[in-house]
Amino acid sequence: MLFRNSNNESNSKGILSQSEVERSDTENRQYKRIIDYIPATDEIKELTKEEYQELKKIAQTDVMDKVDAKLLGKYRDKEAKEAIKRQVIQTIQRLHPSIPYKNVVLIAEQMSTEISGYGPLDKYLNDSDVTEILVERFDKVVIEKDGILYETGDSFGTEEDLRLVVERIIMPLGRRLNWASPTVDARLPDGSRVCAVIPPIAVDGTQIAIRKFKPDLSIDKLIEYGSLNERIKEALIKCVKGRLSIMVSGGTGSGKSTFLNALSSFINPNLSIITIENPIELQFNHPRVRRWEARPANIEGTGEVSIRHLVITALRSRPDIIIISEVRGAEAYDLMQALNTGHDGSMSTLHANSPEEAGKRLVSMVASARELTSDLVPSYVAGGIDIIVQLSRMADGSRKLVAIHEVMGEKNGNIITKPLVEYKVHSYDGKVVKGDWIAVNENFSRVEKLREKGIEWNGWL
Repeated sequence: MLFRNSNNESNSKGILSQSEVERSDTENRQYKRIIDYIPATDEIKELTKEEYQELKKIAQTDVMDKVDAKLLGKYRDKEAKEAIKRQVIQTIQRLHPSIPYKNVVLIAEQMSTEISGYGPLDKYLNDSDVTEILVERFDKVVIEKDGILYETGDSFGTEEDLRLVVERIIMPLGRRLNWASPTVDARLPDGSRVCAVIPPIAVDGTQIAIRKFKPDLSIDKLIEYGSLNERIKEALIKCVKGRLSIMVSGGTGSGKSTFLNALSSFINPNLSIITIENPIELQFNHPRVRRWEARPANIEGTGEVSIRHLVITALRSRPDIIIISEVRGAEAYDLMQALNTGHDGSMSTLHANSPEEAGKRLVSMVASARELTSDLVPSYVAGGIDIIVQLSRMADGSRKLVAIHEVMGEKNGNIITKPLVEYKVHSYDGKVVKGDWIAVNENFSRVEKLREKGIEWNGWL
C-alpha cells in the first residue's frame, strides 16, 4: 500500500519504502501481507494512514449496500472476491479520482482482502490443525490445537475492525447484532460455527468463538485418535444396524457431533433419514437423507423456524429415522414421540456430564414442552431411549468414549441406567492420559431385539 506519512517523514519521492510500509502496517496493528511495490510517479496521489482508514470505512459501507448479499461473507469464493474488488475500485475512483488506475487496483486488492476476509483470523481458518478460534478482545486472539489453547499474539486493529468482521459474517444470513440483540449464532460458508457477543453483555468488548468445521471423520479415524477401540466399534455398529435408539452425551467440545456422524454411516441404506440441525454440521454419506436446518428470526423478528417445528414436520414426512444434531429444549418431547411411534434407530446428542445426568436432562427437557403430566414424563423418556454413549474431553485434550449405559426404565421419577462399558484412567503424566475400556456388565437386555433383526451379539469387549 502507498501511504504518505502525515508527519511528512518520507523518502525523497514522498512515498514510503517497502520496509517502512511493512513497519507502518505493524505499528498500525494490521496483520502482515505481501505488498507489491509500485515505483512512485508524479501522478500518484498519496494517502495517509488516516485517509486510508477513512476510505476503507466508506468502501466497507458501499460493499454492504451495493454488492449482492449472497456473495458477502464468502471469503473463499472467487466470484465474491471479484465483485467486492470491483465495488472497492468504484469507491476509490469516486473519492480519489486523481489516483492512477494501476495504483487504484493495488489499493483495491489490499482493501478488498481486508473488507471481504476475516482479518487476523484468516490464517487460522485455513490451518487444518486449528480446531477452535476465540477472540477474547479485539487485541487478544486464542486458538486451540490438539485440545490445548494458545495465545497467538495477533490482534485486530481496533474494536471497530472486529465488529466489521462480525457484520461481514452475519449480514448474508439476515442476522442482527445490536443493543437489543447482543448475541448471535451463525455459520461460515465452510460450515464453521460462530458465536458472537457484544457489549453490554460482553463487558470487555466484542467476543467471537469459532468452532471450525471438521471434515467427515470415519469411526476408524476415531479409533486412530484413541476415542474408542475396535471391539466397541463393532458392538456400536451392530446397535446402529439393529436400529437401537442412541443418545450421544457429553460436555462442550467432547466430539458429540463428530461421533454421531461416524455412527450414521452404518445406517441401512434402504432407510429414509431426515436430519434436523442448527447449524448444519452433519455430513451423512447416505443415499436417502434429507437435511433440514432450523432458522432464527430475521432482522424484523420474523421468519423463525425452530427445531421443534421441524421435528413435528418430519413426523409427517415419512422418515424411517430422525436425527437431531442436538436437543436443547422442548423438541426433546417430539423426538421421544418419534422414538415411541416406530422411528426406531433415531439418534441425537445432548449436553450432559454423565449418562445419569443425561437422563435427568432429557426428563427436564421433555417436561418443558408441557405436553405430558410430570408423572408420565420419566416413563415416556425411558421408553424411547435404548443406550446412552458418554463422551468426554480428557485432561490431555483428547476426546474419548468414557461410558456406555443401557436405559432400563424409570423409578420414582428418575431414569434408571445400567453401566455396560467404562473407560478407566490408569495414569496421566501431564501430557498423555493412559487407560483402557472395561466391560462393567455383559448382561445386555437388548440382545434379543438385535437377534430379531438377524444380528448376532458378541458382547461389548
